[in-house]
Amino acid sequence: MISEHADTFPRISTVGFDGLLISFADTMAEPSNRAALAFRGAIDSASWDGILETSASLASAYVRFDPDTLSHAEIRDRVQCLLKQQDWFEALLPSGRRLWRVPTVYGGELAPQLEEAAATAGLDPAEAVRRLSESRVRVLTIGFAPGQPYLGPLGPEFNISRLKELTPMVPEGALVLAISQFVLFSGPTPTGWRHVGQTAFRCFRPEAAQSFALRPGDEMQFLSVSRDELEAIRANDAEGSGGATCEEIV
Repeated sequence: MISEHADTFPRISTVGFDGLLISFADTMAEPSNRAALAFRGAIDSASWDGILETSASLASAYVRFDPDTLSHAEIRDRVQCLLKQQDWFEALLPSGRRLWRVPTVYGGELAPQLEEAAATAGLDPAEAVRRLSESRVRVLTIGFAPGQPYLGPLGPEFNISRLKELTPMVPEGALVLAISQFVLFSGPTPTGWRHVGQTAFRCFRPEAAQSFALRPGDEMQFLSVSRDELEAIRANDAEGSGGATCEEIV
C-alpha cells in the first residue's frame, strides 16, 4: 500500500557494519511513532535468523544483525519487502500493550512548575491539571536513562518549549512537560523540562526480573491525587508501583 509519506519515507539507513535504521519521519508524530512501533513488532514476529536486536525510537526502528548470518544486501531486501506489505503509518500497534494509571500530585511544592507550564499553554492551573490528568498517552520510546519513557502526544496547547535554563535537580518519579510530551524520570536528574507532576512510580527497578517497568507502546494516564494520598501510597509501597494499576489493552 502507498502512504502519503511515501515520497520521502520510510527511509533505510546503514548504521555501522551490523545495523539498519528504518526512519518514518524526521520528527515525532502519532503516525510515525505508530509506524516505528508496528514495524519493529513485525520484525520481531518474523523471527529472522541472524537478528540480534531491535528497538524503536520516536519515529524510527533499529535492527542489529549478525553479518556472518545475514549480509547487508539480504537484510535490506527483507526490510524493503516487509515495508511494502502495508501502510505502516496506519498499522495496528503490537499486541501485549498495557495501560497504566498512575496517581500524581500536580503543582504545589512537589511539582513547582505547573503554574508556569499552564500559563505558557494559555490555561489556568485547574484546567491544565484537568486536561493533563485526563490525557491517555503512549510510551513513545524508552531512553536517556534506564527505563525512562517519553510519553505523548499531548494536545497541541501543550506544545510548549523547554526552559532556557536547567532546573538543577528533580527527583525520581517527576513528571515533566515540554513539546507535547511528558517524560517520567527514572532517577534524580537535572532537566530543562517543566516539572508539573510528582509520582511515586519507579520506572527502573533493578531488583526485579523485568527491570524496566514500561515497554514502548504501553499507555499511561496520570490521575490527579492530593499530596496526602501520595504520601500514604509511598508509606505502603514496597514494590515501587507508586499505587499504579495496570491492565492489558485489548
